[in-house]
Amino acid sequence: MQKSTISDTSVETLNSTQQGTGAVQMRIKNANSHHDRLSQSKSMILTDVGKVTEPISRHRRNHSQHVLKDVIPPLEQLMVEKEGYLQKAKIADGGKKLRKNWSSSWIVLSSRKLEFYKESKQQALSNAKSGHKPESVDLCGAHIEWANEKSSRKNVFQITTVSGNEFLLQSDIDFIILDWFHAIKNAIDRLPRDPSCPSRNLELFKIQRSSSTELLSHYDSDVKEQKPEHRKSLMFRLHHSASDSSDKNRVKSRLKKFITRRPSLKTLQAKGLIKDQIFGSHLHTVCERENSTVPWFVKQCIEAVEKRGLDADGIYRVSGNLATIQKLRFIINQEEKLNLDDSQWEDIHVVTGALKMFFRELPEPLFPYSFFEPFVEAIKKPDNNARIETIKSLVQKLPPPNRDTMKVLFGHLTKIVAKASKNLMSTQSLGIVFGPTLLRAENETGNMAVHMVYQNQIVELMLSEYNKIFASAED
Repeated sequence: MQKSTISDTSVETLNSTQQGTGAVQMRIKNANSHHDRLSQSKSMILTDVGKVTEPISRHRRNHSQHVLKDVIPPLEQLMVEKEGYLQKAKIADGGKKLRKNWSSSWIVLSSRKLEFYKESKQQALSNAKSGHKPESVDLCGAHIEWANEKSSRKNVFQITTVSGNEFLLQSDIDFIILDWFHAIKNAIDRLPRDPSCPSRNLELFKIQRSSSTELLSHYDSDVKEQKPEHRKSLMFRLHHSASDSSDKNRVKSRLKKFITRRPSLKTLQAKGLIKDQIFGSHLHTVCERENSTVPWFVKQCIEAVEKRGLDADGIYRVSGNLATIQKLRFIINQEEKLNLDDSQWEDIHVVTGALKMFFRELPEPLFPYSFFEPFVEAIKKPDNNARIETIKSLVQKLPPPNRDTMKVLFGHLTKIVAKASKNLMSTQSLGIVFGPTLLRAENETGNMAVHMVYQNQIVELMLSEYNKIFASAED
Protein backbone atom coordinates (compact mmCIF):
# COMPACT_ATOMS: atom_id res chain seq x y z
CA MET A 1 0.00 0.00 0.00
CA GLN A 2 1.43 3.47 -0.98
CA LYS A 3 0.80 6.65 0.99
CA SER A 4 0.30 10.09 -0.59
CA THR A 5 -0.60 13.57 0.72
CA ILE A 6 -3.24 15.60 -1.02
CA SER A 7 -4.05 19.25 -0.08
CA ASP A 8 -7.60 20.24 0.72
CA THR A 9 -10.21 17.49 0.82
CA SER A 10 -9.74 15.02 -1.99
CA VAL A 11 -10.47 11.46 -2.80
CA GLU A 12 -8.07 9.38 -4.82
CA THR A 13 -9.10 6.08 -6.21
CA LEU A 14 -6.38 3.70 -7.30
CA ASN A 15 -7.30 0.71 -9.37
CA SER A 16 -4.78 -2.02 -9.00
CA THR A 17 -4.56 -4.54 -11.77
CA GLN A 18 -1.90 -6.54 -10.01
CA GLN A 19 -4.32 -7.97 -7.39
CA GLY A 20 -6.72 -10.72 -8.45
CA THR A 21 -9.27 -9.70 -5.83
CA GLY A 22 -9.90 -6.23 -7.22
CA ALA A 23 -8.91 -4.18 -4.15
CA VAL A 24 -10.18 -0.64 -3.83
CA GLN A 25 -8.28 1.74 -1.58
CA MET A 26 -9.61 5.07 -0.35
CA ARG A 27 -7.68 7.68 1.49
CA ILE A 28 -9.28 10.60 3.24
CA LYS A 29 -7.47 13.57 4.71
CA ASN A 30 -8.72 16.89 6.01
CA ALA A 31 -6.06 19.55 5.54
CA ASN A 32 -7.81 22.02 7.82
CA SER A 33 -7.66 19.59 10.73
CA HIS A 34 -4.87 19.81 13.26
CA HIS A 35 -4.55 16.02 13.07
CA ASP A 36 -2.58 16.06 9.81
CA ARG A 37 0.16 13.90 11.21
CA LEU A 38 -2.29 11.42 12.58
CA SER A 39 -4.33 11.04 9.45
CA GLN A 40 -5.65 7.57 9.06
CA SER A 41 -6.29 5.55 5.96
CA LYS A 42 -9.20 3.18 5.78
CA SER A 43 -8.96 0.12 3.59
CA MET A 44 -11.95 -1.79 2.41
CA ILE A 45 -11.09 -5.03 0.64
CA LEU A 46 -13.86 -6.66 -1.30
CA THR A 47 -13.45 -10.40 -1.70
CA ASP A 48 -14.98 -12.49 -4.40
CA VAL A 49 -18.01 -13.29 -2.24
CA GLY A 50 -18.45 -9.70 -1.10
CA LYS A 51 -17.38 -10.26 2.49
CA VAL A 52 -16.18 -7.21 4.36
CA THR A 53 -13.28 -7.80 6.76
CA GLU A 54 -12.74 -5.55 9.74
CA PRO A 55 -9.50 -3.61 10.08
CA ILE A 56 -6.85 -5.24 12.24
CA SER A 57 -5.80 -3.03 15.12
CA ARG A 58 -2.18 -3.15 15.99
CA HIS A 59 -2.81 -2.36 19.68
CA ARG A 60 -1.87 -5.46 21.73
CA ARG A 61 -4.83 -5.15 24.12
CA ASN A 62 -7.32 -4.80 21.29
CA HIS A 63 -5.59 -7.58 19.45
CA SER A 64 -6.10 -10.02 22.35
CA GLN A 65 -9.81 -9.12 22.58
CA HIS A 66 -10.34 -9.72 18.86
CA VAL A 67 -8.62 -13.08 19.06
CA LEU A 68 -10.76 -14.21 22.01
CA LYS A 69 -13.88 -12.92 20.28
CA ASP A 70 -13.19 -15.15 17.33
CA VAL A 71 -12.59 -18.17 19.59
CA ILE A 72 -15.40 -17.66 22.17
CA PRO A 73 -18.92 -16.64 21.11
CA PRO A 74 -20.82 -13.95 23.06
CA LEU A 75 -21.98 -14.98 26.56
CA GLU A 76 -25.68 -14.72 25.76
CA GLN A 77 -25.32 -17.04 22.76
CA LEU A 78 -23.21 -19.47 24.81
CA MET A 79 -25.62 -19.72 27.75
CA VAL A 80 -29.06 -20.06 26.10
CA GLU A 81 -29.63 -23.70 25.15
CA LYS A 82 -33.43 -23.97 25.01
CA GLU A 83 -36.47 -21.79 25.56
CA GLY A 84 -40.23 -22.15 25.30
CA TYR A 85 -43.51 -22.32 27.20
CA LEU A 86 -44.17 -24.93 29.96
CA GLN A 87 -46.54 -25.25 32.90
CA LYS A 88 -44.68 -24.47 36.14
CA ALA A 89 -45.53 -24.88 39.84
CA LYS A 90 -43.23 -24.04 42.76
CA ILE A 91 -43.93 -26.48 45.61
CA ALA A 92 -41.10 -25.66 48.03
CA ASP A 93 -39.03 -22.60 48.87
CA GLY A 94 -35.93 -23.19 50.94
CA GLY A 95 -37.34 -26.51 52.17
CA LYS A 96 -40.69 -24.95 53.17
CA LYS A 97 -43.62 -26.56 51.39
CA LEU A 98 -45.80 -24.29 49.28
CA ARG A 99 -49.28 -24.65 47.90
CA LYS A 100 -49.16 -25.99 44.36
CA ASN A 101 -50.25 -23.33 41.89
CA TRP A 102 -49.80 -24.02 38.17
CA SER A 103 -49.05 -21.18 35.74
CA SER A 104 -47.75 -20.88 32.20
CA SER A 105 -44.16 -19.63 32.01
CA TRP A 106 -41.67 -18.85 29.28
CA ILE A 107 -38.64 -20.88 30.37
CA VAL A 108 -35.08 -20.14 29.26
CA LEU A 109 -32.47 -22.87 29.82
CA SER A 110 -28.82 -21.89 29.97
CA SER A 111 -25.88 -24.12 30.77
CA ARG A 112 -26.10 -23.17 34.45
CA LYS A 113 -29.61 -22.03 35.27
CA LEU A 114 -33.30 -21.88 34.36
CA GLU A 115 -35.11 -18.55 34.12
CA PHE A 116 -38.88 -18.16 34.34
CA TYR A 117 -40.71 -15.35 32.52
CA LYS A 118 -44.42 -14.64 32.32
CA GLU A 119 -43.97 -13.98 28.58
CA SER A 120 -41.31 -14.56 25.96
CA LYS A 121 -37.87 -13.37 27.03
CA GLN A 122 -37.68 -10.65 24.36
CA GLN A 123 -41.02 -9.18 25.44
CA ALA A 124 -40.10 -9.51 29.11
CA LEU A 125 -36.81 -7.68 28.60
CA SER A 126 -38.49 -4.87 26.69
CA ASN A 127 -41.33 -4.49 29.22
CA ALA A 128 -39.36 -5.10 32.39
CA LYS A 129 -38.85 -2.27 34.84
CA SER A 130 -35.40 -1.20 35.91
CA GLY A 131 -33.91 -3.57 38.48
CA HIS A 132 -36.48 -6.31 37.78
CA LYS A 133 -35.06 -9.81 37.54
CA PRO A 134 -36.86 -13.00 36.50
CA GLU A 135 -37.10 -15.96 38.86
CA SER A 136 -34.20 -18.32 38.24
CA VAL A 137 -33.06 -21.77 39.31
CA ASP A 138 -29.39 -22.58 39.83
CA LEU A 139 -28.82 -26.00 38.24
CA CYS A 140 -25.44 -26.56 39.88
CA GLY A 141 -25.94 -29.55 42.19
CA ALA A 142 -29.66 -29.80 41.33
CA HIS A 143 -31.60 -33.05 40.97
CA ILE A 144 -34.22 -33.88 38.34
CA GLU A 145 -36.71 -36.77 38.36
CA TRP A 146 -40.13 -37.72 37.05
CA ALA A 147 -42.87 -36.94 39.59
CA ASN A 148 -46.21 -37.98 38.09
CA GLU A 149 -47.44 -39.03 41.55
CA LYS A 150 -47.31 -35.41 42.75
CA SER A 151 -49.96 -34.17 40.33
CA SER A 152 -53.06 -35.40 38.56
CA ARG A 153 -51.59 -33.99 35.37
CA LYS A 154 -49.54 -36.15 33.04
CA ASN A 155 -45.91 -35.62 32.02
CA VAL A 156 -44.68 -33.97 35.22
CA PHE A 157 -41.06 -33.85 36.37
CA GLN A 158 -39.50 -32.19 39.43
CA ILE A 159 -36.34 -30.12 39.86
CA THR A 160 -34.86 -29.94 43.37
CA THR A 161 -32.10 -27.42 44.03
CA VAL A 162 -29.40 -27.53 46.68
CA SER A 163 -31.03 -24.56 48.43
CA GLY A 164 -34.23 -26.58 48.98
CA ASN A 165 -36.38 -25.10 46.21
CA GLU A 166 -38.63 -27.52 44.33
CA PHE A 167 -40.31 -26.91 40.98
CA LEU A 168 -42.74 -28.98 38.92
CA LEU A 169 -42.67 -28.61 35.12
CA GLN A 170 -45.34 -30.08 32.85
CA SER A 171 -46.57 -30.24 29.27
CA ASP A 172 -49.38 -32.26 27.72
CA ILE A 173 -47.29 -32.91 24.61
CA ASP A 174 -45.08 -35.95 25.16
CA PHE A 175 -42.14 -35.16 22.89
CA ILE A 176 -41.89 -31.57 24.21
CA ILE A 177 -41.65 -32.61 27.87
CA LEU A 178 -39.18 -35.39 27.01
CA ASP A 179 -37.00 -32.95 25.11
CA TRP A 180 -37.02 -30.52 28.05
CA PHE A 181 -36.27 -33.28 30.58
CA HIS A 182 -33.21 -34.52 28.70
CA ALA A 183 -31.99 -30.98 27.97
CA ILE A 184 -32.13 -29.99 31.66
CA LYS A 185 -30.64 -33.31 32.79
CA ASN A 186 -27.74 -32.92 30.38
CA ALA A 187 -27.16 -29.37 31.60
CA ILE A 188 -27.07 -30.59 35.22
CA ASP A 189 -24.73 -33.47 34.39
CA ARG A 190 -22.25 -31.10 32.73
CA LEU A 191 -22.01 -28.91 35.84
CA PRO A 192 -19.69 -29.70 38.77
CA ARG A 193 -21.36 -31.59 41.59
CA ASP A 194 -20.10 -29.14 44.21
CA PRO A 195 -22.27 -25.99 44.03
CA SER A 196 -19.42 -23.93 45.50
CA CYS A 197 -17.32 -24.46 42.37
CA PRO A 198 -17.59 -21.79 39.66
CA SER A 199 -19.41 -22.80 36.53
CA ARG A 200 -17.89 -22.95 33.08
CA ASN A 201 -20.01 -20.10 31.77
CA LEU A 202 -18.97 -17.75 34.55
CA GLU A 203 -15.33 -18.44 33.82
CA LEU A 204 -15.79 -17.96 30.10
CA PHE A 205 -17.36 -14.59 30.87
CA LYS A 206 -14.22 -13.73 32.81
CA ILE A 207 -12.09 -14.89 29.87
CA GLN A 208 -13.89 -12.41 27.64
CA ARG A 209 -12.96 -9.63 30.07
CA SER A 210 -9.29 -10.59 30.27
CA SER A 211 -6.64 -12.21 28.07
CA SER A 212 -4.70 -13.63 31.00
CA THR A 213 -3.69 -17.25 30.59
CA GLU A 214 -3.53 -17.61 34.36
CA LEU A 215 -7.35 -17.55 34.49
CA LEU A 216 -7.55 -20.66 32.33
CA SER A 217 -5.20 -22.60 34.60
CA HIS A 218 -7.13 -21.30 37.64
CA TYR A 219 -10.38 -22.68 36.15
CA ASP A 220 -8.88 -26.11 35.52
CA SER A 221 -7.56 -26.36 39.07
CA ASP A 222 -10.90 -25.26 40.57
CA VAL A 223 -12.84 -27.86 38.61
CA LYS A 224 -10.54 -30.63 39.78
CA GLU A 225 -10.62 -29.59 43.45
CA GLN A 226 -13.89 -30.47 45.19
CA LYS A 227 -14.22 -30.55 48.92
CA PRO A 228 -15.23 -34.05 50.06
CA GLU A 229 -17.50 -32.80 52.86
CA HIS A 230 -19.52 -30.72 50.40
CA ARG A 231 -19.81 -33.69 48.09
CA LYS A 232 -21.05 -35.93 50.88
CA SER A 233 -23.68 -33.44 52.04
CA LEU A 234 -24.91 -32.95 48.49
CA MET A 235 -25.13 -36.68 47.81
CA PHE A 236 -27.08 -37.09 51.04
CA ARG A 237 -29.63 -34.50 49.89
CA LEU A 238 -29.97 -36.11 46.48
CA HIS A 239 -30.38 -39.62 47.86
CA HIS A 240 -32.84 -38.34 50.47
CA SER A 241 -35.04 -36.58 47.90
CA ALA A 242 -34.83 -39.51 45.49
CA SER A 243 -35.89 -41.97 48.19
CA ASP A 244 -38.96 -39.95 49.26
CA SER A 245 -41.18 -41.31 46.50
CA SER A 246 -40.02 -44.91 47.04
CA ASP A 247 -40.65 -44.61 50.79
CA LYS A 248 -44.18 -43.34 50.16
CA ASN A 249 -44.90 -46.22 47.78
CA ARG A 250 -43.55 -48.69 50.35
CA VAL A 251 -45.82 -47.28 53.08
CA LYS A 252 -48.84 -47.40 50.77
CA SER A 253 -48.22 -51.05 49.91
CA ARG A 254 -47.85 -51.99 53.58
CA LEU A 255 -51.07 -50.21 54.51
CA LYS A 256 -52.88 -51.93 51.66
CA LYS A 257 -51.68 -55.34 52.86
CA PHE A 258 -52.70 -54.53 56.43
CA ILE A 259 -56.19 -53.47 55.40
CA THR A 260 -56.78 -56.53 53.22
CA ARG A 261 -55.51 -58.93 55.90
CA ARG A 262 -57.28 -57.45 58.90
CA PRO A 263 -60.20 -59.52 60.28
CA SER A 264 -63.79 -58.48 59.71
CA LEU A 265 -65.93 -56.74 62.32
CA LYS A 266 -68.01 -59.90 62.85
CA THR A 267 -64.86 -61.92 63.54
CA LEU A 268 -63.62 -59.44 66.11
CA GLN A 269 -67.03 -59.33 67.77
CA ALA A 270 -67.18 -63.13 67.89
CA LYS A 271 -63.78 -63.22 69.63
CA GLY A 272 -64.92 -60.59 72.12
CA LEU A 273 -62.29 -58.06 71.02
CA ILE A 274 -64.96 -55.54 70.00
CA LYS A 275 -68.13 -55.14 71.99
CA ASP A 276 -71.51 -54.54 70.41
CA GLN A 277 -72.14 -50.85 69.95
CA ILE A 278 -75.28 -48.76 70.39
CA PHE A 279 -75.08 -46.85 67.11
CA GLY A 280 -75.37 -49.08 64.08
CA SER A 281 -76.77 -52.10 65.93
CA HIS A 282 -80.19 -53.63 65.40
CA LEU A 283 -82.89 -52.26 67.68
CA HIS A 284 -83.79 -55.66 69.09
CA THR A 285 -80.09 -56.38 69.81
CA VAL A 286 -79.71 -53.19 71.84
CA CYS A 287 -82.92 -53.88 73.74
CA GLU A 288 -81.94 -57.48 74.50
CA ARG A 289 -78.57 -56.34 75.83
CA GLU A 290 -80.27 -53.78 78.09
CA ASN A 291 -83.15 -56.12 78.97
CA SER A 292 -85.75 -53.55 77.93
CA THR A 293 -87.96 -52.68 74.96
CA VAL A 294 -86.82 -49.05 74.63
CA PRO A 295 -83.09 -48.20 74.37
CA TRP A 296 -81.68 -46.34 77.35
CA PHE A 297 -80.02 -43.75 75.12
CA VAL A 298 -83.36 -42.86 73.50
CA LYS A 299 -84.92 -42.30 76.91
CA GLN A 300 -81.96 -40.11 78.00
CA CYS A 301 -82.21 -37.86 74.94
CA ILE A 302 -85.98 -37.47 75.19
CA GLU A 303 -85.69 -36.58 78.87
CA ALA A 304 -83.05 -33.92 78.16
CA VAL A 305 -85.08 -32.35 75.33
CA GLU A 306 -88.29 -32.22 77.37
CA LYS A 307 -86.34 -30.73 80.25
CA ARG A 308 -84.70 -27.79 78.42
CA GLY A 309 -85.51 -27.89 74.72
CA LEU A 310 -89.27 -27.82 74.09
CA ASP A 311 -89.19 -24.06 73.49
CA ALA A 312 -86.01 -24.11 71.35
CA ASP A 313 -86.55 -22.56 67.93
CA GLY A 314 -86.44 -25.21 65.20
CA ILE A 315 -85.93 -28.13 67.57
CA TYR A 316 -85.04 -31.29 65.57
CA ARG A 317 -84.85 -29.19 62.39
CA VAL A 318 -81.72 -27.22 63.31
CA SER A 319 -78.50 -29.22 63.09
CA GLY A 320 -76.02 -29.30 65.96
CA ASN A 321 -72.23 -29.28 65.74
CA LEU A 322 -71.26 -32.48 63.95
CA ALA A 323 -67.93 -32.86 65.77
CA THR A 324 -69.69 -32.66 69.16
CA ILE A 325 -72.36 -35.12 67.98
CA GLN A 326 -69.64 -37.57 66.94
CA LYS A 327 -67.99 -37.15 70.33
CA LEU A 328 -71.28 -38.00 72.05
CA ARG A 329 -71.68 -40.98 69.72
CA PHE A 330 -68.21 -42.25 70.65
CA ILE A 331 -68.94 -42.02 74.37
CA ILE A 332 -72.17 -43.99 73.99
CA ASN A 333 -70.50 -46.69 71.91
CA GLN A 334 -67.73 -47.09 74.50
CA GLU A 335 -70.38 -47.68 77.19
CA GLU A 336 -69.07 -44.77 79.22
CA LYS A 337 -71.26 -43.00 81.73
CA LEU A 338 -73.26 -40.22 80.11
CA ASN A 339 -74.63 -37.12 81.76
CA LEU A 340 -76.47 -34.97 79.24
CA ASP A 341 -76.71 -32.19 81.82
CA ASP A 342 -72.96 -31.68 81.49
CA SER A 343 -71.88 -28.31 80.06
CA GLN A 344 -70.35 -29.89 76.96
CA TRP A 345 -73.86 -30.99 75.89
CA GLU A 346 -75.54 -27.68 76.72
CA ASP A 347 -76.46 -27.17 73.04
CA ILE A 348 -79.77 -29.04 72.84
CA HIS A 349 -79.39 -29.38 69.08
CA VAL A 350 -76.42 -31.69 69.71
CA VAL A 351 -78.69 -34.01 71.71
CA THR A 352 -81.44 -33.99 69.06
CA GLY A 353 -78.81 -34.52 66.34
CA ALA A 354 -77.46 -37.58 68.15
CA LEU A 355 -80.98 -39.01 68.57
CA LYS A 356 -81.72 -38.59 64.86
CA MET A 357 -78.36 -40.20 64.04
CA PHE A 358 -79.22 -43.21 66.19
CA PHE A 359 -82.44 -43.87 64.26
CA ARG A 360 -80.79 -43.11 60.91
CA GLU A 361 -77.98 -45.64 61.50
CA LEU A 362 -80.26 -48.52 62.46
CA PRO A 363 -79.57 -51.41 60.04
CA GLU A 364 -83.34 -51.80 59.78
CA PRO A 365 -85.45 -48.67 60.37
CA LEU A 366 -87.91 -48.24 63.24
CA PHE A 367 -90.68 -49.15 60.77
CA PRO A 368 -89.39 -52.57 59.60
CA TYR A 369 -88.87 -53.12 55.88
CA SER A 370 -91.66 -55.70 55.78
CA PHE A 371 -94.11 -53.07 57.07
CA PHE A 372 -93.21 -50.32 54.60
CA GLU A 373 -95.65 -51.24 51.84
CA PRO A 374 -98.59 -51.92 54.23
CA PHE A 375 -98.12 -48.48 55.84
CA VAL A 376 -97.97 -46.84 52.39
CA GLU A 377 -101.16 -48.63 51.31
CA ALA A 378 -102.86 -47.53 54.53
CA ILE A 379 -102.05 -43.84 53.99
CA LYS A 380 -103.40 -44.07 50.44
CA LYS A 381 -106.92 -44.90 51.70
CA PRO A 382 -109.32 -42.01 50.94
CA ASP A 383 -111.28 -42.34 54.21
CA ASN A 384 -109.50 -40.85 57.20
CA ASN A 385 -111.05 -43.25 59.72
CA ALA A 386 -109.98 -46.21 57.58
CA ARG A 387 -106.43 -44.86 57.48
CA ILE A 388 -106.35 -44.52 61.27
CA GLU A 389 -107.71 -48.01 61.92
CA THR A 390 -105.35 -49.65 59.42
CA ILE A 391 -102.27 -47.91 60.85
CA LYS A 392 -103.41 -48.74 64.38
CA SER A 393 -103.65 -52.40 63.42
CA LEU A 394 -100.19 -52.33 61.84
CA VAL A 395 -98.65 -50.75 64.94
CA GLN A 396 -100.05 -53.50 67.14
CA LYS A 397 -98.41 -56.10 64.88
CA LEU A 398 -94.95 -54.59 65.23
CA PRO A 399 -92.27 -56.36 67.33
CA PRO A 400 -92.28 -55.11 70.96
CA PRO A 401 -89.02 -53.10 70.70
CA ASN A 402 -90.26 -51.31 67.58
CA ARG A 403 -93.78 -50.72 68.92
CA ASP A 404 -92.70 -49.49 72.36
CA THR A 405 -89.89 -47.29 71.05
CA MET A 406 -92.27 -45.83 68.45
CA LYS A 407 -94.85 -45.07 71.13
CA VAL A 408 -92.28 -43.30 73.34
CA LEU A 409 -90.84 -41.32 70.44
CA PHE A 410 -94.17 -40.17 68.98
CA GLY A 411 -95.49 -39.33 72.45
CA HIS A 412 -92.44 -37.07 72.86
CA LEU A 413 -92.99 -35.45 69.44
CA THR A 414 -96.59 -34.59 70.35
CA LYS A 415 -95.17 -32.47 73.17
CA ILE A 416 -92.97 -30.68 70.60
CA VAL A 417 -96.07 -29.95 68.47
CA ALA A 418 -97.88 -28.60 71.54
CA LYS A 419 -95.19 -25.90 71.78
CA ALA A 420 -95.31 -25.09 68.06
CA SER A 421 -96.09 -21.41 68.75
CA LYS A 422 -92.62 -21.10 70.35
CA ASN A 423 -90.46 -23.68 68.63
CA LEU A 424 -92.16 -23.26 65.20
CA MET A 425 -92.27 -27.05 64.67
CA SER A 426 -95.66 -28.25 63.37
CA THR A 427 -96.69 -31.79 62.47
CA GLN A 428 -95.74 -31.04 58.85
CA SER A 429 -92.26 -29.91 59.89
CA LEU A 430 -91.68 -32.98 62.04
CA GLY A 431 -93.03 -35.20 59.24
CA ILE A 432 -90.41 -33.80 56.87
CA VAL A 433 -87.63 -34.37 59.46
CA PHE A 434 -88.57 -37.86 60.67
CA GLY A 435 -90.38 -39.37 57.67
CA PRO A 436 -87.32 -40.57 55.68
CA THR A 437 -85.47 -41.42 58.91
CA LEU A 438 -88.05 -43.73 60.50
CA LEU A 439 -89.39 -45.63 57.49
CA ARG A 440 -87.94 -46.38 54.07
CA ALA A 441 -88.10 -49.08 51.43
CA GLU A 442 -85.48 -51.82 51.49
CA ASN A 443 -84.94 -51.46 47.76
CA GLU A 444 -85.79 -48.12 46.19
CA THR A 445 -87.22 -49.31 42.88
CA GLY A 446 -90.00 -46.75 42.53
CA ASN A 447 -90.18 -43.02 42.62
CA MET A 448 -88.28 -41.76 45.67
CA ALA A 449 -90.12 -38.42 45.60
CA VAL A 450 -93.50 -40.19 45.80
CA HIS A 451 -92.25 -42.40 48.64
CA MET A 452 -91.06 -39.32 50.53
CA VAL A 453 -94.55 -37.81 50.33
CA TYR A 454 -96.07 -40.95 51.80
CA GLN A 455 -93.37 -41.13 54.51
CA ASN A 456 -94.14 -37.59 55.63
CA GLN A 457 -97.88 -38.15 55.58
CA ILE A 458 -97.61 -41.29 57.73
CA VAL A 459 -95.62 -39.44 60.41
CA GLU A 460 -98.04 -36.50 60.32
CA LEU A 461 -101.08 -38.74 60.75
CA MET A 462 -99.54 -40.68 63.61
CA LEU A 463 -98.72 -37.41 65.40
CA SER A 464 -102.13 -35.82 64.88
CA GLU A 465 -103.99 -39.04 65.81
CA TYR A 466 -101.55 -40.27 68.43
CA ASN A 467 -104.13 -41.04 71.11
CA LYS A 468 -106.30 -43.15 68.79
CA ILE A 469 -103.43 -45.08 67.17
CA PHE A 470 -101.55 -45.95 70.39
CA ALA A 471 -104.68 -46.31 72.64
CA SER A 472 -104.41 -50.12 72.92
CA ALA A 473 -100.64 -50.01 73.11
CA GLU A 474 -100.60 -48.72 76.67
CA ASP A 475 -98.19 -50.30 79.08
